[in-house]
Amino acid sequence: MNPKAYIETTVVSYLTARPSRDVVIAGYQQTTRDWWRNAADRFELVASELVINEAGAGDADAARDRLTALASVTLLDATEEAAELAQQLIESGAIPRKAAEDAAHIAIAVTNGVDYLVTWNCRHIANATTRFQIERVCRNAGYEPTIICTPAELMEPDDENE
Repeated sequence: MNPKAYIETTVVSYLTARPSRDVVIAGYQQTTRDWWRNAADRFELVASELVINEAGAGDADAARDRLTALASVTLLDATEEAAELAQQLIESGAIPRKAAEDAAHIAIAVTNGVDYLVTWNCRHIANATTRFQIERVCRNAGYEPTIICTPAELMEPDDENE
């Protein structure tokens, strides 16, 4: 059985966006496309209604592309336990109140036993300084935290360079 990978909204946004002129963002976009190409073979891809809602917002054509990319992804339930954990993440200061949706992504992944939360949100989620706090809150609440990472961190090793 493949490990579960929660696809946070930034991943599908980079996957489907028009190529950026910003070299860093263009690199993230290409990395996301490279990872996505065989991600479904290596992971059970999951998301939540929150991801669907976020992906469906904004420009209608871009939203359609994001939702199409998510069509085969299994949706997880946002349970009362997830809501409670999200609140604990905010109250502890691990996630700022203004980023409540980010806390919800983490909590949904954690309470559903997801192995990886894949994101390009390095401000509030995939952030080395907050990751420890997030993990502490999850463990104190009785959950094993998900591994928070970017698509780059889940790339398969390049056989030619080994």
